[in-house]
Order: sequence, then C-alpha cells, then structure tokens
Amino acid sequence: MKKTAPQHAPMDQFPVSNNNLVIGDLELTQVVERVGQTPFYAYDRQLLTQRVNDLRKAMPEGLKIHYAMKANPMPAIVQHMATITDGLDVASAGEMKVALDTIMAAEKISMAGPGKRPEELRQAIASHITINVESCNELEILANHSEQLGITANVAIRINPAFELKASGMKMGGGPKQFGIDEEQVPDVLKRIKVLNLHFKGFHIFSGSQNLKADSIIDAQQKSIALAIRLADFCPSPIEKLNIGGGYGIPYFPGDTCLDTDAVGEALNNTMQDAKKQIPSAEIIIELGRYLVGEAGIYVSRVIDKKISRGQVFLVCDGGLHHHLAASGNFGQVIRKNYPTVIGNKINSDNKETVNIVGPLCTPLDILADKIELPKAEIGDLVVIFQSGAYGITASPINFLTQPGATEILI
Repeated sequence: MKKTAPQHAPMDQFPVSNNNLVIGDLELTQVVERVGQTPFYAYDRQLLTQRVNDLRKAMPEGLKIHYAMKANPMPAIVQHMATITDGLDVASAGEMKVALDTIMAAEKISMAGPGKRPEELRQAIASHITINVESCNELEILANHSEQLGITANVAIRINPAFELKASGMKMGGGPKQFGIDEEQVPDVLKRIKVLNLHFKGFHIFSGSQNLKADSIIDAQQKSIALAIRLADFCPSPIEKLNIGGGYGIPYFPGDTCLDTDAVGEALNNTMQDAKKQIPSAEIIIELGRYLVGEAGIYVSRVIDKKISRGQVFLVCDGGLHHHLAASGNFGQVIRKNYPTVIGNKINSDNKETVNIVGPLCTPLDILADKIELPKAEIGDLVVIFQSGAYGITASPINFLTQPGATEILI
C-alpha cells in the first residue's frame, strides 16, 4: 500500500461554489477565463483587508503596522496595502519606487538590507525615507552622500540583538549575522551619528520570521523594547520610531496551528505601557509581510499530462518550481513537506487517488506535491496551492530553462 503524505489543516479562507474554489467572489474556472492563461497567482483583496483589520483588533491601540514589501512586491498589492497599513518597508530601490508610487507618505517608508548600493542610498536620501543602517561603513557612506546632496539623511540603526527569536523558521538575529549592527557596538555608532549630524529616527530590531509560537514572539518583543530603553540614553535625540520587527507566522504544514495573536497583543499592550513611560516619544512599529499577505494568495497551474510510473500516478502541470520555488521545498525547507494543495475545480469530489504533482522542468527537484491524496484529476484540471501570497513568483528562478512565465492578479 502506497504511503500518503499527511493532510494539511483546512484552508477555509476561500469558500467553495459548484465544486470550485472561490476567490474574490469568483469561481476558479471564471478566474482562469479572466486571466486568460495558466499558471498564475491570484490574490484576494477582501482577505488582505480582513487580515489587517483582525490584526488591529488583536494588537494594542497605538501600535503601527507596516507592510514588508519583500513578501510580495506586486504593485497592485502594495497600492492596496498602502491604504490599510501605517507604513511600508522596502529592501531595494525597485521596491522603493513602487512604494513611492502609492499614497504612503515618504516619512512612513523605510529601507533595510545589508548590501545597499551607493546609488540606492542616494535615492533613499533624496526621497526622504528612513534608511535602516546596517554597518558602520554604510553610515559613513550615507553621511558623504547626504553632504553632497545637501539633504540630511533620515537614519535608524538596525540592531543585530544578542537574542534570537526562538522557534522561528528563519533566524535573523543573535550570533554573527550579515543583518544590522551588533547591539554592543550601537552606543559608539550613536555617538558617530551625532558627529555626522544625521537625522536620527530610531531603531529597527528584527530577530526572526515565520514563528507560530506566541510565547517566542512575546519574549522577543519584550527584549526588543527593553533593549531600546537601555540604549535611549546614548541616542543623539529622542527615539522617534522603534520597529520591533515581525516574526508572525502562518500555518503551512500538517500539525501547524495558527498564531495566537490575542495573546501576543495582550502581552505587547503591557510592554508598550512601560515603554510609553520610559521612551514616550517612540512610535512602536511591527513590520509584517508573510502574515499579512501569505494566506490571501493561491498559485494555479493546469494538468497537462497524467502518467503512471511503477505504480505511482504523476500529474504533470504547466507550472512548477520556476514560479513557486517555496512549494517545491527548495526555499528553506530542510525536510520537504507539501504545501496545502487541492484540485481547484473538483474540491468536493469523493473519488480520490494518491498522486505526485510535478512541473514541466527537466529536473527531479520540480515537485509541487509528493504522494498526496486528492480528488482524481485528469488533463485540464486545475491544481491550486494555498498559502501562496508571500514569497512566490519573486522568490523563484523564473528564467530557469526559459519556460513561459506566470502572471499575477489581485481580485
């Protein structure tokens, strides 16, 4: 008997109508006709808004929510997120251009990244956004460009804290890291900012991402705010912005449970009350990407062949790892696990079979789902991968083997 992979938790954010998945109030087969091709990504505008609204209810009053564009920089999504969040965080000049095209004020846009090119720094200075400084050398370069341009750069220090976000999918703080300035070096850097006469905005402390454990996030947030309070006396001016990062995760795999944001919000409320007394000028910010957009997106590809090889069924699709590297297991997974997957036009079918879903590429790495039980599919049916709103097409090798591209749509 063939072993079947464990099934994912129910993906109930999308309703079902006439055996079809529904996104943006449209049945999947209608969406396919609207897009005019497969493969494609589709994002639900209503789900994006609902996620931000629900998060605001769970988080403390006065907390600012920023959207980290690296999760999904599609211009239509960024335009929408700019209307429902309090700020945008960019990781390149390309993302900065998209952000500046929105209604978001430049003063609410920040830029991070360990390797900002000189021309990117000049663009950021000229745009009056906040630059999260990640090294002593970058600070000196910024000061030179600021003097040449006759514009005082807005700078915050990105701190590499001594602590890490425990149980996070991707650790970005603690130990040696390419991100930020080690916390023990920060007092000297703050003195240098005063000498260079740059506009000090505050701190950016990002310790990790994709965490489903409320206790871990609470611990990191408390430590981040405590660190900022300890450093306040060294600052050349009062802290205006304290970005304590994100880390809020979403469920992907069997056994994953949703993050308890109510617990996080309650603890953060208590911590913020203390912060208001000790650093009253500081605006507290959380920076989220995946958590805001990840569950609002799907990736859709069409079955173009069906074959049996030594007793196993393979559904060969027109999309694969070149569009969705994360779903193939090649974007940070140590042990490959299936993303939540369905046959989008046969949601309620009781006729099941165990299949392998693969893409069209000439590599055994091109696997979208491995030994998964799904409604029996035929050529022409639509494979849908959930949790695809973040780190999808822009995190994938789209030019690999020069295959046709995928498109994106916001509904």
